[in-house]
Amino acid sequence: MKNAIILHGTGSKEEYYSLEYPSASNSHWFPWLQNNLLTQDIFAVTPEMPNSFSPDYEVWRTEFERYDITSETILIGHSCGGGFLLRWLSEHPEVRVDKVVLVAPWLDPAREDTTDFFDFTIDKNLVDRTKGVTIFSSDNDFDPVVKSIEIILEQIPNIKVKEFHNYGHFCYRDLKTEEFPELLQEILKKE
Repeated sequence: MKNAIILHGTGSKEEYYSLEYPSASNSHWFPWLQNNLLTQDIFAVTPEMPNSFSPDYEVWRTEFERYDITSETILIGHSCGGGFLLRWLSEHPEVRVDKVVLVAPWLDPAREDTTDFFDFTIDKNLVDRTKGVTIFSSDNDFDPVVKSIEIILEQIPNIKVKEFHNYGHFCYRDLKTEEFPELLQEILKKE
């Protein structure tokens, strides 16, 4: 059965513990994308990563591995969620998945916000175990994300990049909408 796992990124501690904001897995375009995938008979989940304001790789790994990950699984990661997917796939060379879409992937290149979360070696052959890896990049994203994308592209050949103008970090405040049709189109596109 085709399924999708959609991973959010980090947020502030204040937002995490506030009732004024939705949980990270229920913000931005995540619910919209999940619903649209479900209507295409793709079972989609948006796991909530505990204490996402201070990501712990082992905790995220445990949560992520609760779900079936097969050759029919589509992986979508935003920001830190994208960086997590790169690490997890790099550390599991035996795993084959369907498509992987990394939206503004972040690897904390200066190690300012994480400790060992991104201490790993990128698998240069990662794309070979998928039906394709695509990065969504915006020309006005944060510098650490731009640097992260540069690092990824230096390490892994055959990654497709979709460039966007003025999409920021692909959050609600930047997109001004909870819909993300370009992402849905990329996921559903037949290669």
